[in-house]
Amino acid sequence: MRALFAVFALAATVACGSRQVDVSSGSPSTQSSLSLTVTNNETQPVSVYVVQGGNPMFVKEVAARSTETVSVPGVAAGSSVTLRAVRADGSRTYNKDVTLTGSYNWTVP
Repeated sequence: MRALFAVFALAATVACGSRQVDVSSGSPSTQSSLSLTVTNNETQPVSVYVVQGGNPMFVKEVAARSTETVSVPGVAAGSSVTLRAVRADGSRTYNKDVTLTGSYNWTVP
């Protein structure tokens, strides 16, 4: 009986002992840090989207007659995307097919 108790005690000690934990996020990310500089020459704000695989991702609303630089998360460098800018009143939409690498400058219209 004592031998059986000793085996269970040893097993519990091993199971509950300290363990080395790896807190890395797994494989290295294939995403990179891309930026988009949008110059809005419109008289009203535009909502800027990056469309990849048919899925629009809202990036930023850029005020009328201003320039904004924003990061584009979730898009890998070298990806072919469509940039889309929609006027605040919805009356006009601008699209441009591009390949994003590093930083990209886009003037609307």
